[in-house]
Amino acid sequence: MSNLFLPISLLSLLIFHPFITASEILPFRNGREGEWRLLRPSIGISAMHMQLLHDNKVVAFDRTDFGPSNLSLPGGRCRYDSNDTSLKVDCTAHSVLYDVEMNSFRPLMVQTDTWCSSGAVSLKGSLIQTGGFNDGDRVVRVFTPCDADSCDWVEYPDYLSQRRWYATNQILPDGRIIIIGGRREFNYEFYPKNEDPYSASSGSFWLQFLLETRDESENNLYPFVHLLPDGNLFIFANTRSISLDYNHNRVVKEFPPIPISDPRNYPSSGSSVLLPIDENKAIEAEIMICGGAPRGAFTQASQGNFVRASSSCGRLRVSDDDPRWVMENMPIARVMGDMLLLATGDVIIINGVERGTAGWELGQSPVTRPVIYRPNGSPDWRFSVMAASPRPRLYHSTAILLADGRVLVGGSNPHRYYNFTDVDYPTDLSLEAFSPPYLSIEHKPFQPRILSMNEILMLGQPFSLTFFVPLYLSENILSIRIVAPSFTTHSLAMNQRMVVLKLVGVSRLTPDSYNLTAVGPLTAEIAPPGYYMLFVVHAGIPSWGSWVKIQ
Repeated sequence: MSNLFLPISLLSLLIFHPFITASEILPFRNGREGEWRLLRPSIGISAMHMQLLHDNKVVAFDRTDFGPSNLSLPGGRCRYDSNDTSLKVDCTAHSVLYDVEMNSFRPLMVQTDTWCSSGAVSLKGSLIQTGGFNDGDRVVRVFTPCDADSCDWVEYPDYLSQRRWYATNQILPDGRIIIIGGRREFNYEFYPKNEDPYSASSGSFWLQFLLETRDESENNLYPFVHLLPDGNLFIFANTRSISLDYNHNRVVKEFPPIPISDPRNYPSSGSSVLLPIDENKAIEAEIMICGGAPRGAFTQASQGNFVRASSSCGRLRVSDDDPRWVMENMPIARVMGDMLLLATGDVIIINGVERGTAGWELGQSPVTRPVIYRPNGSPDWRFSVMAASPRPRLYHSTAILLADGRVLVGGSNPHRYYNFTDVDYPTDLSLEAFSPPYLSIEHKPFQPRILSMNEILMLGQPFSLTFFVPLYLSENILSIRIVAPSFTTHSLAMNQRMVVLKLVGVSRLTPDSYNLTAVGPLTAEIAPPGYYMLFVVHAGIPSWGSWVKIQ
């Protein structure tokens, strides 16, 4: 492809600075704020929870205790639940399976209440969903992808040892899932549980930290949890954080409280990510937390006074000998925002409001403009404000990264029941997609396309893939990244992580195709076994993700 497709500014940059890095590639002018597209005006439910699976289908679900949804169960099926607080007989769906490629969906059936629950994907690719409310608070539900349209939820009542409502899940290096906290639950447990009643891992484990971080508005629900490269867990609640050795139920370290003492967890819902782990250099682990609400904001909002949300972000490099928070300010204050890692390693902050807190009718002034944050950018060029969505996304909205690099957005129901009329912010049943600037048509000459690769990657073992790119620039601005898809709800993308794999070398096969050699993730602590999206990123432009299984 001719260099005439190159904008002059970028061409000049390449001529005079041949050793630029990916973080120094400037976005092109056209499409620099990204684009929104409405995918479905209604999927019949409000997507309170979402999870992308390795067949590029998304499981989305709401709660069951608000009455009928706008989507009927097929074949005359109905849910019979004598414990339901709204409908004892309900013939509508409260969960769907959305096919990204076909832009279609079908109803799924959940039996018990999934309200404010948690989840993680198992090593084999099944969604393990835990807890909820009422008759669902101790239930484990499993959804396993299948080629036919017959797969549906399978439920295991009373599997959990404690009620898990507003809990957080994290996949572990050995394949287990840890389930932490929940309303008035200051403990954690594991899935699958040890069936031996005399085993130390068959029940729950007390975690004093969760009790200590509860205040008059709670502000410790849905704790932020990230698996660290040393195998311990980073846990953040309210304003405090620890490193937990979960195998021995021991707090290894308590980190300094985040400055600017605004609570960051539900209902003062900020959001959190583990920044990409780069195996091309010494291993570091850095947490970033943004948004939240001032202390007392929940009570104020309950009285009709909607306090401005927090605009601060904090970064904590927990792998340092003496970790200290480094604070920055977002261009827009935000509570109930979703922080996601994009395919490039940048962070998008999307959804939420500028005033109030999480809770029914407690948020005002929707923030419809996402913000993209470049972790490696210069301090004055890290935040960029994106194009506005025409649809406000408030309480109970969600967002996830898709394999094609878009961000899927759904949900928003700030009301106790579905309410579509005579309210400022009606219940939203739609799905829309945000395309970040890297998907602009002007970037096509630089966008790689993976041609072939092994779908199984072994820990610490070299592998090769071939890719096509019309206009290849330099190995210096090439990276290969794996991303674990998140279970997103209530401003928390559980289990999401990115690893930048060690790049060994690149060789040209044809004028526009290349062979790349890299090394699988070094340890299961860095990348727990399971399914990941693999992206080749060239000049800041990612390929579509290919699914790989780490084992």
